[in-house]
Order: sequence, then structure tokens, then C-alpha cells
Amino acid sequence: MRAIWITRRGGPDTLEVRQSADPAPGPRDIRIRVRAAGLNFADVMARQGLYPDAPPFPTIMGYECSGVIDQLGAEVRGFQIGQRVLALPHFGGQADVVCVPADYAFAIPDALSFEHAAALPVVYLTAYHMLFNVARVRSGDHVLVHMAAGGVGSAALQLCRTVPGLTTYGTASAHKHAFVREQGCDHVIDYRSLDYAAEIRKLTGGRGVNLILDALGGKDWKKGYDLLAPAGMLIGFGFANMNTAGKLKLWHIASEGARIPFYTPLKLMGDNRSIAGVNMGHLWGEVALLRSALEQVLQLQAAGKLAVHVDAALPFERAADAHRLLESGKNLGKIVLVP
Repeated sequence: MRAIWITRRGGPDTLEVRQSADPAPGPRDIRIRVRAAGLNFADVMARQGLYPDAPPFPTIMGYECSGVIDQLGAEVRGFQIGQRVLALPHFGGQADVVCVPADYAFAIPDALSFEHAAALPVVYLTAYHMLFNVARVRSGDHVLVHMAAGGVGSAALQLCRTVPGLTTYGTASAHKHAFVREQGCDHVIDYRSLDYAAEIRKLTGGRGVNLILDALGGKDWKKGYDLLAPAGMLIGFGFANMNTAGKLKLWHIASEGARIPFYTPLKLMGDNRSIAGVNMGHLWGEVALLRSALEQVLQLQAAGKLAVHVDAALPFERAADAHRLLESGKNLGKIVLVP
């Protein structure tokens, strides 16, 4: 097999395409000839040495892929050789041959391309879980989505459209506003020219929002908490503020880490606000939860209510360019890697 290896901690130049023996499926596994693999911010953080769950270097990252089944384990039922599937490997997805437990594989709808299928699982699962399992949004809520033009951001806005009566706010740089509006955002805010908290207070008559989906971290968690309406919730699911393009910069990490707010249960009680955290990698063992959420997402996609957006599909040999694009923040939606 051919795979993208992170050879050591550092910049995009640490990525190499290497060959090794094809893996053999276990009794409950399927083996997939991969046609596309998703790229996520966790992959960038792993390369920089900032993702504690990543396997030791050298390693193959990748939580999602799509392709065609070419082998079945002896105990696998419900799949067949030649079937198109998308899958959730627990690392190792950025390879052209992947073995994954059958419980983590799903048939690809006929209308969905391999590239779009590989772009769907992680971001839509994350967004769905936050909106409907953790927060349980309902009509009348006001929802703020940071990094609204990214993979999770655009997925969250599309899922918000499925709930009547939600009002959504999204932060994005000015050149991305048209795209964010296309995803269903009611109020798009250029965080570079406006104070998004002041703008939202103005738009909500000072009340604030019921839910914030925050992948920024640091000072923005404090800013977001103060922006919550009574009984509001902030969900942290990333720390993009810690990222610096290219190599790790320890002084920047320390500076951002020092800005993380600290809240006691007594303060949360007194403020009638809540904070939740989401790390989908730590839910990998929750098969029923993951399958239920992704099946709901696939049903919504088949009904035409979701539109997966792929910004770029780059060959494995250009993995470094894919990482640079994701780090730059210039992408709209997802980036996928194609063998």
C-alpha cells in the first residue's frame, strides 16, 4: 500500500508518501481500496506535535476515507466485495488500502462521489453531535458558529437549517461571507474588522446567544462565555488559536494556553451557563452513538438537505500543499487527499 506518513514533528515537509505491505483484514474487518481520504485539523496538529492522541512518529493519520471493498473478514455480514463505502478508521485512513471494523463502515449513496463521501464523516458527525446530542438545539435558539467557512462550521450551519426558527451567526473573513451565507447563516461577521461579541450583542438586543460552537480556544472561550444568554452553552471542540502555520512555536502555544479561562461548578451555577467539550476521537468506541448520528446525517444528505463542499482534492504526493492550505485558513469546506 501507499500512505502519507508523518515522519517527525515539524512543518509540512515532514510528510512522505511511503510503500509498505498491504494490511490483512481481521475476522470482523473489511478491507477498502481507498479512493479518497479526508484531511482534518487534527492531522495538522498531530504533525506539529500538538495532538496527544496521535500514535508515535512515524505514523499515518486520517479518520475518514471512502473507496471500494476488496476483502471481507470471515465474520462480516451485510457488506459485499465491490461495494462503495465510507469508513471511520481510528487513524491510518490516509492510505490507499485500509482495514476497518465493519461497524465503522457505511454504504455510500449512489449520488455521492468518493471525494464528497470522504469529506462527510468527521465534520458532519462533529457538528451533529454538538447540535443534537450535547446541546439539543430547538426552534427559537440563537447559535454562533466560529470558523463558519470551514468543514465543521459549514456542516453545522447546514444542520441548523433543518431546525425551523433557529437564528445563526458565523465568524469568517470578508472574502468568505458569500459562501457562509450559502450554507444558511443569517448573520455573517468579519472578525478581522469587527468585534464579533459587540456585534452579536447589538443584533440580539444585548441578550446574547444560546449556543456557541467554538474551535478557537483561549481568549475566545472567555469572550464566548460572557456572550451567552441565560441557560446558554459554550461547546469547545478545538484550539485553532494555538496553531501557527508551518512549525511549532512554543512561545505562541504558551501564550494561548495562558489565556484559557477557569470556571468552577459554583460559578457555572451562579451564572446559569454551561460549558461542554467535544473530542470525537475519544468517542470512537461509542459505536451506537456514532452509527446513529452518521445514519441521520446520511438520511439528511440523501433528502437533499445537506451539501458536502470539497474545496480541493489533492493527490497524496501533494499532501504538504494540502496541509499548507488547511493551515492558511483559505479553504472553503473540506480538503481531501486522493491516492
